[in-house]
Amino acid sequence: MPLDTPAIAVSNLTKCYGPVTALDGVDLVVPPGVTYGFLGPNGAGKTTTIRLLMGFIRPTAGTARIWGHDCWRDGVKARADLGFLVPADALYPDMSGAALLDYMAGLSGKPPALRRLLLDALELGEDALQRRLNTYSKGMKQKLALTAAIQTRPALLVLDEPTDGLDPLIQRAFEQVLSDLRSQGATVFMSSHDLAEVERTCERVAIIRDGRIVAEETIGDLKGRRRRMAEVTFAGEPPPGLDALDGIDVIEREGARLVLSLEGAVAPLLRFLGNRDDVVDLLLSPPRLEDIFLGFYDAHPNGRANGAEPFARTPAPEEAIRR
Repeated sequence: MPLDTPAIAVSNLTKCYGPVTALDGVDLVVPPGVTYGFLGPNGAGKTTTIRLLMGFIRPTAGTARIWGHDCWRDGVKARADLGFLVPADALYPDMSGAALLDYMAGLSGKPPALRRLLLDALELGEDALQRRLNTYSKGMKQKLALTAAIQTRPALLVLDEPTDGLDPLIQRAFEQVLSDLRSQGATVFMSSHDLAEVERTCERVAIIRDGRIVAEETIGDLKGRRRRMAEVTFAGEPPPGLDALDGIDVIEREGARLVLSLEGAVAPLLRFLGNRDDVVDLLLSPPRLEDIFLGFYDAHPNGRANGAEPFARTPAPEEAIRR
């Protein structure tokens, strides 16, 4: 694929279901050769975006392109070298695992060059491949669906919740597969609820809220401009003056222990503490993607974000369509 053409380019992408706006003018560019995370709670518009990329539904307005080809008007060319993770519950239950992999490879028109590597990494054995899918557990179906999506070494992978149902060891093995593919030039676009997974795997991330992109940056830049936490324990009463330093707020006091919130460089804090001989312990935590994500939603104890609905709410019937 041409290196100067975005793997995915979305412009003013809008999707309405009657009075419900699932996507509201989304702009997004995924450069080639990166692993790109797409984050948001249920109902935010992640799956709707992926369905538009796959040509399953037609946009109300705007465009979605893969390698420069319009996903709706020129869908065959757009998805000619794409691997899509089919939902595990949509696999053909009467097929054997091996038959389904052969069928999916045949649809792509490419040899399954990575099949054996994936089956080994995901620990899906030959005995399982000879069984019908209606005997598979959820985790086994997910392993088979991942193998089917990746086995032909596509230039672009579109993965919606790829590690759902996988145990932690298999999840880490799959992350290594993604890392190896990216190092070989593949592009990965993945949605996930597992923020730790995204932090380990992705180079860039977009956060979507109520059908709109609220942030789009590299993981490093996103974390670099957010607050981190520090915990300082003194030998006796904590000294005054810490909360007068630029970018530092004292958010908790408990005896000789202070919990601080830091914005920007840590040098002012280190200089302050370096001039004292009563510092017993210092714990400085890096900014976590989870904290950053929740910060964009301004999450409150009841799970609401600036008036938005709770993350884990049950969708209304018309909203179930867009998820």
